[in-house]
Amino acid sequence: MQHQERALAAYVEQVAEDPETLGVVLIGSLARGVEREDSDVDVYLVVTAEAFACSTAVDRWAWIDRQGLDYPGSYIDVKLCDLDYLRTAVLRADDPTRASFAGARVAYSRADEIPDLVAAISVLDDAAWAGRIRSHLAQAHLHGGYFLRQADEHGDLFLLQHASLHLLLAAARAALASAHRLMPGPKYIHKLVREVPSPAEFVVAWDEALEKPGIATANALLAVLDEWLGRGQSRDESLSIFIRDNELAWLRGTVPAEYF
Repeated sequence: MQHQERALAAYVEQVAEDPETLGVVLIGSLARGVEREDSDVDVYLVVTAEAFACSTAVDRWAWIDRQGLDYPGSYIDVKLCDLDYLRTAVLRADDPTRASFAGARVAYSRADEIPDLVAAISVLDDAAWAGRIRSHLAQAHLHGGYFLRQADEHGDLFLLQHASLHLLLAAARAALASAHRLMPGPKYIHKLVREVPSPAEFVVAWDEALEKPGIATANALLAVLDEWLGRGQSRDESLSIFIRDNELAWLRGTVPAEYF
């Protein structure tokens, strides 16, 4: 909307005067053209490596900027980055970061590589998506099979809730990966599992496992998931993948699969 575009233009004019500013990348609802009347303006501020190091050394990674705004409740939601941040994000950013760049618009740039980097962050190849399906299926197998069964055997209510929620998240993320959809964050999961293509019984089984956590609903959800996306992945294979993605993340320099 025009008032948000004016706010963005005023912000760009303000920060472009700083020689440490390399670019401004518009993200969020305004970039995707789905903003509301009262939506804020979300941006990544791309700065020099020196400016990024100085700011992050004092834990200044993000802030709200209210200068030059002209509509009620408006603000610029700023996240800081530099070119190395963008380059690294192309290689190994997590889903919420990649999703934040989907549909992004470069509003200002004095570095030629910014547009290409921004466009590449939200893109994964087929092999990466296939690997994610395997990882999330392994998470579902262990949480919905082993840990949930342990919770039942020991009457451990916490483990029951923990394993059930992790099963639901893993099943949802496997479904998203099958549709090549990034996960913006947990608050979007309930909506996204209904948007991506899936067998009719998947959402039904997912909802039942959410409403009535336990072995019976977990087994029903796992049966649908295996039939749909399992591709013959055995429980032994899942165990090895689960250990690789979780217990050995520290060794491999990665993060657990739920944080991909």
